[in-house]
Amino acid sequence: MLSVIGRGLRDRWVTFLGTFVALCLGVSVLTVMGLALAAAAGAPDRAPERFAAARVVVAGADTVRIPVPGPARETRLSTPKAVPPSVARDLAELGRTVEDRSLPVRATRAQEPAGEPAGEPAGEPAELMELVGRPWSVAEFAPYRIVAGRAPARDGEAVVHADRARVGERLRTDRGELLVVGHAAAPTAFEDAVFLTDAHTRRLAPRVDHLLVDAAPAAVRAALAGTDLRVLTGADRRLADPGTARERDTVTALVSLFGTAGGVSGFVAVFVVASTSAYSVTRRRREFGLLRTAGATPGQVRRAVYGEGVVVGAVSSLAGCALGGWAAPVLARRLVAAGAAPDWFRIGADRWPYPLAFWTGLTVALAGVAAASLRAGRTAPTEALRRAAVDGPGLPWGRWALGGGALLTAVALAAYSLVTEPGELLHRKTYTSRPMLLVVAVALLSPALVAPAVRLLTWLPARLPGATGELVRAGTATGARRAAAVAAPVLVAVALTGSLLGTTATLDAAKTRELRSRTVADLVVTDPGRAAVAALRKVPGAVVSPTAATEVLVREESVAVIRSAARAADPAALTATTRLPVVAGDLRDLDDRSIVVNEEWERHRVGQRVTVWRADGRRVTLRIAAVLRVGTGSQGAYVTPAHAAGAPVDRVDVRVAPGADPRAVAAAVRAAAGGARVLDGGEFVRASAPRPNAVTRAGFLLLLGIVVLYTALSLANTTLMAAADRSAELRALRLAGATRGQTRRLVAGEACALVTTGAVLGALVAAVQLGALAAALALLGSGGPVAVPWGPFAGVTAGFLTVAVTTALLTTRDPLRT
Repeated sequence: MLSVIGRGLRDRWVTFLGTFVALCLGVSVLTVMGLALAAAAGAPDRAPERFAAARVVVAGADTVRIPVPGPARETRLSTPKAVPPSVARDLAELGRTVEDRSLPVRATRAQEPAGEPAGEPAGEPAELMELVGRPWSVAEFAPYRIVAGRAPARDGEAVVHADRARVGERLRTDRGELLVVGHAAAPTAFEDAVFLTDAHTRRLAPRVDHLLVDAAPAAVRAALAGTDLRVLTGADRRLADPGTARERDTVTALVSLFGTAGGVSGFVAVFVVASTSAYSVTRRRREFGLLRTAGATPGQVRRAVYGEGVVVGAVSSLAGCALGGWAAPVLARRLVAAGAAPDWFRIGADRWPYPLAFWTGLTVALAGVAAASLRAGRTAPTEALRRAAVDGPGLPWGRWALGGGALLTAVALAAYSLVTEPGELLHRKTYTSRPMLLVVAVALLSPALVAPAVRLLTWLPARLPGATGELVRAGTATGARRAAAVAAPVLVAVALTGSLLGTTATLDAAKTRELRSRTVADLVVTDPGRAAVAALRKVPGAVVSPTAATEVLVREESVAVIRSAARAADPAALTATTRLPVVAGDLRDLDDRSIVVNEEWERHRVGQRVTVWRADGRRVTLRIAAVLRVGTGSQGAYVTPAHAAGAPVDRVDVRVAPGADPRAVAAAVRAAAGGARVLDGGEFVRASAPRPNAVTRAGFLLLLGIVVLYTALSLANTTLMAAADRSAELRALRLAGATRGQTRRLVAGEACALVTTGAVLGALVAAVQLGALAAALALLGSGGPVAVPWGPFAGVTAGFLTVAVTTALLTTRDPLRT
């Protein structure tokens, strides 16, 4: 039997080439994903940057303990708690204390210093700089040092990095005009800071973020025993750096990306290997029939097919591990360059991804040939010899059962979600995984679906003058297995492309519609300072509604802790400047003892009381004043500023009062806003419309790239496998009088017909997915047109047509020489 396996691999290497390439690519992707996951999980111990020279850093708690059945759950707060001002007084006996505060500062260069040439060409807009305001007293703990000029000594003076402004230059900011009096530099560039005097910073940002203490750590810990304050020393001071939270979120997104990519890669690899193996067994029925005639048992035939799968799987898995080990560092560098990974992200010396990827690849190979080996073992000698030329029209009952069961399961899951929880269909995990079940169902039934679909698509070409159209129709009808092997991978690629891109585009469009319907303000001021908010309130003829972004945590079903975005607003001004989708209650009833929730909350009836944890970790029980429609899930809760935990105002909606002059009000608003950005309603909607971030964009490109590459390989491999069987057919056509051009047109026409059929079936799968999404959005009150990704549809289909036609024409070179 080993000799049979060896001769089979040697004589039919073309048959196994596609399986080898598909498995090699799949294992390489799994290796890369495993190495990347190991790198993401093993973040290096980095030295502190912001407070590298500080002895002790006292910070507020960044988690809250929420009681649930079993051990209490620690939930991370989006914004750590502030350090109470009294702590500085209490710790002053131990040593020197310095209060650290920070605030966002938006700045543009107002004017050049006297006698200097202009830094901005005339007519060009000044660069908008996003800076972080800090008190000068904390600069020494980085340590920053003055490299030009001097330190700030009075209000309105500032120290910045040398590349931001020259000494003597003025900056126009949303915190007032600042005069640059010096340049500062730190050992590492970890933030874009603007340093002000301590008194100026205290007035702009009263909240104390950190307290720096020059005392023994043990004494500080003893003094703070019984509080929830954190005492950071040594490497833990890194937790106070500005990029730590961002890195943590980025790493979480990367882990999700790599896990999804690995799952999709495994799914497509099994699909391609199973499709290739099934077609290989169909082509080798005569060979298996001869083996059975020579005395081979069904078990021996099955073991021969399995043996071939083991050899191909082992060799391709080893090659894939080597390829993945080479590609992983390249991917890491690309992710860092694109801003999708932290700058420390590097592939380390971890070895566990290699055996995991190898054994996964071997398992995928055996799973792919399992059904094919059973089919090979059932081959009877006389049946194989009798049916070697033409495929039978029927599917095995097992394939009908599996395909029908998968189809019914996919439909039942979608229907259940629509009836019970339509919002589930909007979740990324759902719309990434659910289409795969539908794809599997249609692919299993593809031999029965492709033939009628091809007959329908070739009905018109078959009636055109000439015999090419009729021959294309007949050739695809008699080769159902080959037709399914070509069309099924195209189906997968087009279905996933349409489902993923169409779903995200539809959801983004729905969120934009919701934002547009809520935004009725004439002007929107973003990221204003405290002084700007106060000035905007005094603009005559303007109805002003300042709001701040915050969050609340709520415990649902006694075990789940849900994080909900929220906005803090004055209810009277909110109703005048925003149109919210209220389904029950009244926004005007919102006060310091109540909350506005949406229908997705477990408790969402007006008058019910709900316990929430604020952004600062404080537990409060509030009455539900109003309930909002769920929509796409972007509609969060609303509370009053008393529950915003000191969150700064990040948006001010302005409406022109009845009878006021819109132009005069707009001019006054722009003047009062200082350096803050002022947009009209349409501009604000366009600027705030959802857009994929770097990690999401890289994830979709990676997923679709894997699928498209697999499909192209499968198309080329199936065409090469079929070439040997079609040589006699093409020679017979030549002997019957067909010219080389007619024969080539026939081959190209068959390839086009099969790829088009796969694309149409894939588009139907995507249409079902998008239809379910549209129904869910309609039930959630955010119905609208479905965004069909026509461009990607056409692009991938054209690419597959090119691959299929080119490969098919290349395989005709030898038969057409006669």
